[in-house]
Amino acid sequence: MSTTTLTGQNFESTITAGGIVLVDFWASWCGPCRQFAPVFEASSAKHDDIVFGKVDTEVEQALAGAARITSIPTLMAFRDGILVFSQPGALPAAALEQVIEGVRALDMGEVRAQLAAQQQTA
Repeated sequence: MSTTTLTGQNFESTITAGGIVLVDFWASWCGPCRQFAPVFEASSAKHDDIVFGKVDTEVEQALAGAARITSIPTLMAFRDGILVFSQPGALPAAALEQVIEGVRALDMGEVRAQLAAQQQTA
């Protein structure tokens, strides 16, 4: 599966559609972003059950701001509409695979319970 361009119009519906969504926040002028792009593309070809989305922070400045992106590339992982991972920096292929394995292994019932507990104390 190839990557999907995410915009202000389709970002929310994509991440809340269920399953795993990985989002790469990038810009064309960013060297580390260009370095990470082929790793992200190759992973998208291996994992056809995951949505791989890309947000061009130059085009989608409002979306990048709403996501509090301060450094690019930034990789975010959502599972069932919940942000479960966010990290700036270009990841090597093995590290990206570790992130994917970790997201797959999450007990989402436990994640939802932790979120509910945090919201009650906030």
